Amino acid sequence: MVIEYKCVICGKTVDQKYLPMTEWKLEGIMCGKCYSKKISEHYPGKHVRVNLPDSKKI
Repeated sequence: MVIEYKCVICGKTVDQKYLPMTEWKLEGIMCGKCYSKKISEHYPGKHVRVNLPDSKKI
């Protein structure tokens, strides 16, 4: 049996589960889109992704 998780914020089905930070005072699983939005609200400013693979080498 497959458990289908729903995002605690938007209610959409979650493929990759994210747990909210305790400061957000949310209970449940989040989708990537809502997690990214909350992260950008919690850490305002420009964010540079440094752990992405170099597309030229792939």
